Amino acid sequence: MEFENILKLVNAVSDSSLGSFEYEADGVKIAIQADRGPKINVQPDMIGSEGPAAVFLTGKSPQSEAVPEGIVVSSPLVGTFYAAPAEDAQAFVQVGDVVKEGQTLAIVEAMKLMNEIESEASGTVAEILVQNGEAVEYGQPLFRIV
Repeated sequence: MEFENILKLVNAVSDSSLGSFEYEADGVKIAIQADRGPKINVQPDMIGSEGPAAVFLTGKSPQSEAVPEGIVVSSPLVGTFYAAPAEDAQAFVQVGDVVKEGQTLAIVEAMKLMNEIESEASGTVAEILVQNGEAVEYGQPLFRIV
């Protein structure tokens, strides 16, 4: 099977709702599992006279496997993110600020109620992942604390 055909097969399976797919022909076996992106295992029994070979392809790059360091504080509800208690007030925190567990980091407004977002750990604010006034979803990362 040519490489272009393998890529077409990977794309077709990835676009479908299949959880896994296997194909075997002429001593080549391809198995695709869609648990965290397509994973392909191509193992020809013999390639020419050089002996057995195995090719492993994955749908993720090595950089995407890296887990960010620290604690991610996520939005507990859907609403509007506010970095400060009022329009003319200073932001609760900025990147580089040292925070304590339970300290208010921001506010998420939902149905005219102001919900304080508190730090889940003590540390330093490494990233603020949303902009002031931006709509946020449940579970959306807001801050990274290291």
